[in-house]
Amino acid sequence: MEENEKKIAAVTFYHHSGFTVEIKDTLMVFDYWRGEHGELTAETQLTQRDFEGFKQVLVFVSHDHEDHLDNIIYSWSMHKYPITYIIADDLPEDKPGKRVKPGDTLTLGDAEIRVFSSTDKGVSFYVTVDGLHVFHAGDLNLWHWREESSLREIAQAEKDFYEAMRPIERLPIDIAMFPVDPRMGGFYDAGANYFVMSAKPRLFIPMHWQGRAEVATSFARKGRTKYTEVLALTKPRERAELEFGKHELHIHVFTIMPPIDKKDEDVAVFDANNPFTDTDLPVKLE
Repeated sequence: MEENEKKIAAVTFYHHSGFTVEIKDTLMVFDYWRGEHGELTAETQLTQRDFEGFKQVLVFVSHDHEDHLDNIIYSWSMHKYPITYIIADDLPEDKPGKRVKPGDTLTLGDAEIRVFSSTDKGVSFYVTVDGLHVFHAGDLNLWHWREESSLREIAQAEKDFYEAMRPIERLPIDIAMFPVDPRMGGFYDAGANYFVMSAKPRLFIPMHWQGRAEVATSFARKGRTKYTEVLALTKPRERAELEFGKHELHIHVFTIMPPIDKKDEDVAVFDANNPFTDTDLPVKLE
């Protein structure tokens, strides 16, 4: 990157491990999931409006766990947008897309994609667009489960994680999305801490925090280093606009909702006469 050259990107959080990343004319969608209990409302879900203006839309699915694969993603292709699905090869055979496994590389338009392993099912993704490098870990993490695993199991989990990290540590990473899962107890951030210290991403965004926003915000306070800024995006459609310089990073965070359009098939319209319609208006209980 030249001394005065600026690189622009935008990251929007949806739910769990689901994000979009926008760089120039490319929109990337990672592990989109609306949630088990409708955590993404009609107003916060991705709609066809979000795809407008992009020359290519790349939809990534890291593995076939329910919380990383939402079948609604395949309805998006009906809107005739330039969508390509890049999916782990462990997905069921009826799921269409370019199937990838660790070690694979491919070029799609302006995007160069490298596929790395995971310590759970599936893969992790490393994507380069316009000189910016984006890493989405999927379920790559140090899954140690120290409160219920044997010492041998913990040692094996650490060995597997360090081996999976070895080729990733050598890569330049501008934006990283990586798990901080509180189900692992006091060492919930062991994998994230190692990732920050070894890979040194310029921006680290916690994910997979099981609906506990305080876990992400706590890690954001304590996880940053001289080389890495940590940003917690915790609300559906919370968006970070990023400007990368050679030695600085500017971040602007805000929440933006798409306009309600009766013609938009993916957006439910509020009906004041329907008492079962979701709304954020206060409810008076008798």
